[in-house]
Amino acid sequence: MTALEYGENIIIIDIGMSFPTEDTPGIDVVVPDVTYLSQNKEKIKGIFITHGHEDHVGGVSYLWPELGCPTIYGTPFSLAIARHKIEESGLPVKNMKEVNAGDVVNVDCFKVEFIKVCHSIAEASALSITTPVGVVFVTGDFKIDFTPIDNKLTDLERIGEIGKKGVLLMLGESTNVERNGHTMSERTVGESFDVIFGKNQKKRMIVATFSTNNYRLQQLMDISVKYNRKVVLSGRSMKNIVDMAAKLNELTFPKDLIVDIDKANKLPPERVTILCTGSQGEPMSALSRMSQGTFDKVTISATDTVVISATPIPGNERGVYNVVNNLYKLGADVIYNPSDDIHVSGHACKEELKLMLSLVRPRFFIPVHGEYRHLKLHQRLAGSMGIPEYNTFIPDVGNTVNVYKNKMVKGNNVPAGNNFIDGVALGENAETILRDRKALSDNGFIVILLTVRLKSGEILAGPDIILRGLHLGDTFPDEAKEVVLNALKQVDFENVEDIYELKTIIRKAIRKFIDKNYKQLPMILPIIIEA
Repeated sequence: MTALEYGENIIIIDIGMSFPTEDTPGIDVVVPDVTYLSQNKEKIKGIFITHGHEDHVGGVSYLWPELGCPTIYGTPFSLAIARHKIEESGLPVKNMKEVNAGDVVNVDCFKVEFIKVCHSIAEASALSITTPVGVVFVTGDFKIDFTPIDNKLTDLERIGEIGKKGVLLMLGESTNVERNGHTMSERTVGESFDVIFGKNQKKRMIVATFSTNNYRLQQLMDISVKYNRKVVLSGRSMKNIVDMAAKLNELTFPKDLIVDIDKANKLPPERVTILCTGSQGEPMSALSRMSQGTFDKVTISATDTVVISATPIPGNERGVYNVVNNLYKLGADVIYNPSDDIHVSGHACKEELKLMLSLVRPRFFIPVHGEYRHLKLHQRLAGSMGIPEYNTFIPDVGNTVNVYKNKMVKGNNVPAGNNFIDGVALGENAETILRDRKALSDNGFIVILLTVRLKSGEILAGPDIILRGLHLGDTFPDEAKEVVLNALKQVDFENVEDIYELKTIIRKAIRKFIDKNYKQLPMILPIIIEA
C-alpha cells in the first residue's frame, strides 16, 4: 500500500493484506495501519488497484470503510475481486469505476494512466501518474512474457514512450531480483501439463494451484478437454474466481466441462480433473483435507496423480511437504518438483528488471515489494543502470519521501505498521495479546483454582491445579498444592485488601518453585473465588 500526497490531495495505490505467520498465532489476516490516511481521509481522491492478488486488494473490506469509502479504480477483473470481498463483509458496494489498459483517470492534480503488464493474474497494470512535480511510474507486479496465454503483451512500447518524455520517480517491484535471466513464460507450464496428462491417461488428475492464476486454469481446462475429462472445482476461492473470470471472458470453456463432485464420482477416474486450492499446504484447504482423508466425497487412492503447481512460499515448506507425505501414504503419485516445469513465477527476474529500468529511465528510484535484501539488490541493480545511489531510497514502513524536481529527501515518519485482524482488529492491544499467545504456545499454562474466605484466610475449596500444554510429572499437582498452601500460611489476611494480592503471592511462589525444580516458564493463572 502506497500513498502519493500533493497539497490537499492524496491517492492510494493498492490496498492489500498479508497472511499470519508462526509469530502471529490465531490471527486471520494482517492489514496495514492506516492511521495517517484515516486522519486525512478528506484528502483521499481515489484508490488505484494494480491487480487482484490478495497483497494488493485483499485489505479492501477492512480498510476501505475506515478511509471513508473513496472511489476505487481498477480493471474489471480486479474490481470484481474487490467487489466480492466487500459484499462478503456485508458492506454496500459503491464508488467503483472500471478502467481498461490505456485509460487515463484525472483526479484533481493527478492523472493516472493504466498500462498493461503481464503477471500471474488477468488484467494486471502498471501506473503512470502525472503529478504537478513530474511523472511517477509504478511498475506493479509484472513479468515480460512474450508468449502470454491471452496474447496480451506487456506494453513495452508505451512504457518506452513514457520514459522518453521523462519520469521523475519509479517505484519498481523487487521480488525476483535475486534470480538471473528471464522468467519463463506461463505457456511452458501448459506444455508440461500436456505431457503429464498424457502419461496419466488412466488416472484421476488432481491439480492444486493458486485460484487467481486464470492463465494456468485456462490451460488446465483446455488440456482436460483434449483428454476428454470433466473438471471439478474444489475450494471456495477456486469456485468464486472461476465464476468471476468466466463472466468477464478471462476464462473460456465449454458449458458442460465443469461438473460437481457427485457427478464426477460416477465417472471413471480417467475422465476427471479436480482443480483445487491448497498449493501452500494451508491446513483448511481442499488439498490438505484430501491428504488427511477428511474431505467429503474425495478419497485419495492409487488411482490418483496429484500435481502441486506452485513453489512453497518461504515459511510454508513444512505444511506443503506434510501434504505430500500424506498423499504418498494414501497411494497417490505426487508431482511437486520445480524441475518438472509445473510452475513459473509471475514476477520479473533480473534481466526484465533491467529492461524496465532502461525503458523508464527515472531520475529517482525506490525499490518496493520484497524483503530488505531484495530492495537492496534492486537498488544496486539500478546503480548498474546509471542511477546513482543518492537518487535512490530504500523505504521502511511509515517512511515518507519528499520528491522535488531536482532532489528526493526523507520526510517525517507517519504512524504505520501492522494491524492484526482476529475477527475484529486487535488495535493497540495486539502486541500484548500476541505475546501472551506465543507464551502459551511455547510454554503452556497452569491454572490454580481455589475458593478463599478473604477476611479469615480459610480455604473453602482447592487449590486445584490444572496444566495445559506441558507435563511436569505425576507428582507436580500435589507439590504445587503444597507450595500454594505454604505461601498462603505466610499471609496476614487482616491486611489483605483484595484477592489480587493473593494472586501475586501465589504466582510468585509457583514461579519460583517451577524455575528451581523444572527450569520451565509456563504462564501461571491463579483464579481465586472470594467467599
